[in-house]
Amino acid sequence: MMHQPDAGRAAQYAADAPAPARSADDGPAGSGPDPGAGPAVRIGRRVTELRRERGLSLSELAARAGIGKATLSGVEAGTRNPTLETLYAITGQLGLPLAAVLAEPAARRPEPGFADVHGDAVTAHLNAVFDEPTATFEFYRLRIRPGRRQTSPAHAAGVTEHLSVFSGRGLAGPAHAPIPLAPGVYATWQADRPHVFEAVEEVVAALVIRSPRLG
Repeated sequence: MMHQPDAGRAAQYAADAPAPARSADDGPAGSGPDPGAGPAVRIGRRVTELRRERGLSLSELAARAGIGKATLSGVEAGTRNPTLETLYAITGQLGLPLAAVLAEPAARRPEPGFADVHGDAVTAHLNAVFDEPTATFEFYRLRIRPGRRQTSPAHAAGVTEHLSVFSGRGLAGPAHAPIPLAPGVYATWQADRPHVFEAVEEVVAALVIRSPRLG
């Protein structure tokens, strides 16, 4: 069943959890992946590279994403484990899908452990990314934990999300009118506006995010 949402309101962002500290290294963009680096470090390097490619300062990107400059600095340095909400806020302002910071450009299938990101209520695992001439498709395994509501900030313009529920019950979709979830339900919504995830009992689902390719 198809659901057409209306415009939502501004999202709230969850605080990032601290990761094991390392010396901040804002190295040159394009400095190549380090297979031995942990997920937070590698995600931080990708954010730095993508920000610099777009000619944005750290302060500019933080302001556009609605997060603190210190938070973004910690993400780029790899000293914070960014939440799902924070990564969506960053990639949305870069005009990129979430997978852009979870997978190296040459390997569109992330390594185990690199693709797991956590939000207030959601744990998402990136399984694969496919590029078509007009859009990028990200395939996620999703778990929505009961007891919390997660608000996801608006993604880039034109992004849509498509959720197939395997088990559990809850709500997902437009912040002002979320869609009831139950086993077998298929729901879709415009993700370029704030949207929510909430479970009454743990939801296990597959999520496909379609991001139009610009230019």
